[in-house]
Amino acid sequence: MYATRAMRMFQPTRAMMRPVPKEEQAAHTISQRLRRLRQIPAELLPLGVVVGFAVCAAAYSCTRHLVTDKTIRLKRQNRAADAAAAAAHGNEH
Repeated sequence: MYATRAMRMFQPTRAMMRPVPKEEQAAHTISQRLRRLRQIPAELLPLGVVVGFAVCAAAYSCTRHLVTDKTIRLKRQNRAADAAAAAAHGNEH
């Protein structure tokens, strides 16, 4: 006898019958993760060095600019004057 449509509803699908694949990152120790660094292609290492240097240079440049430049307004000052200037600017047009 063939399975009827009603009986097929209660059977697990083919995808559910297969075992769940193991994740590559599940419960790895630090040493196991460091060993995986060897799998990175050698062509990508110089790219990683250049990108890392660029990120460090950008962070240094931004930090140096914020620390040494005393003319930067980091917070609003004299809000009444700003509002008056905005109103005067709006009336000109």
